[in-house]
Amino acid sequence: MTTTGTPSPGATRVGPARRPASAPLRVLTVVALVAGVIAIALIPLSATPYTNYQLSVVAAFAVAILGLNIVSGYAGQISLGQSAFMGLGAYAAAFGVTHGWPVVASFLLAALLPAVVGLVVAIPAVRLRGNALATVTIILPILAVPLAKRFSDITGGSEGLNVDWMHAPAGVGLDDDQWRYYVVVAIAAVLFLLGRNIVVGRIGRAFAVVRTNEAVASAMGISAHRYKVLAFTIASFYGGAAGFLYVAVVQFASPDLPNFLVAINMLAALVIGGFASLWGSVVAGFFYVYVPVFAGAVDPSRTNIFYGAALLLVLFIVPGGVSGGVSRLVRLLVGRLFGRRPPARDDDALTDPQPITSTQQDTAVPDASPDGLRSSVGPRKEVP
Repeated sequence: MTTTGTPSPGATRVGPARRPASAPLRVLTVVALVAGVIAIALIPLSATPYTNYQLSVVAAFAVAILGLNIVSGYAGQISLGQSAFMGLGAYAAAFGVTHGWPVVASFLLAALLPAVVGLVVAIPAVRLRGNALATVTIILPILAVPLAKRFSDITGGSEGLNVDWMHAPAGVGLDDDQWRYYVVVAIAAVLFLLGRNIVVGRIGRAFAVVRTNEAVASAMGISAHRYKVLAFTIASFYGGAAGFLYVAVVQFASPDLPNFLVAINMLAALVIGGFASLWGSVVAGFFYVYVPVFAGAVDPSRTNIFYGAALLLVLFIVPGGVSGGVSRLVRLLVGRLFGRRPPARDDDALTDPQPITSTQQDTAVPDASPDGLRSSVGPRKEVP
């Protein structure tokens, strides 16, 4: 008789013990986060207004790419319409500002209006698969530009809408560029924290199951259609919020933002930053903003060549994106320093899901049903 269960008190545990090595990695992560927060708080005080402007734009596009990451990276649905939702959010924010709305009301309009539009589009669109789904999302930015130009009474037509707001309050001792930086980065940080709670919680685990195998998701009681719609809606919300942040920084909304090329560049930046990684969205934001700057210093007409070269390098050297490559490198260095390899992080499991072997099926069965997403059930015992 062979029994698989809880080992006896005198039994020797088989397999490497990797838990202790996670403590140095956690300490290193905390130190890096604290250093990052301090740097984020101090940089605008000594940086030039243009640098503060660039970093604020990075934060805005990082939020937009985070939404794209949720639907494409975590839920596995290719979307090429994120720029349309960002443009809609930008126009909604500009509309609220020009009509004297409070800032909070303008933000809610900019975020919720694209979310509603995304929900309406997603309900029929997610029933399609593969190239058909991507084709539906391509239509969004293609339609957004002519619509923005046509309704000139609301959007300003081809000239766009100029706004004048988000000035530093009297007495804070900050210039306008510094104040806008702090406001935009603070809102982006809250949205990233919200996104982190989404992707590591019950919804994120359901996204991972739907992305990996819809048949398995159905067997677990997870509605693939419902969670796809939810992913698109969340992505649209983040796109609209990013549009609000963009208008707060640039003080302008135009038909150039919902352009199809913007959507393609955001997707390319996400591939370079890393799918299914929150840090990948930040890296993608920096890549999106600063690659044209570096390319412009060499030859502005060769920006697309820089994008293509960067994509090829990432695909061949670090297929999981820059964030995934850095994460693996840090874990490898920590493992070498402390003599053991630290365990993989939870978001790495979402990034690269591994197939369940027969041995794993005998020991643990994942349960990601909406009623209660348990990590595993008890070990199975063989009956003689």
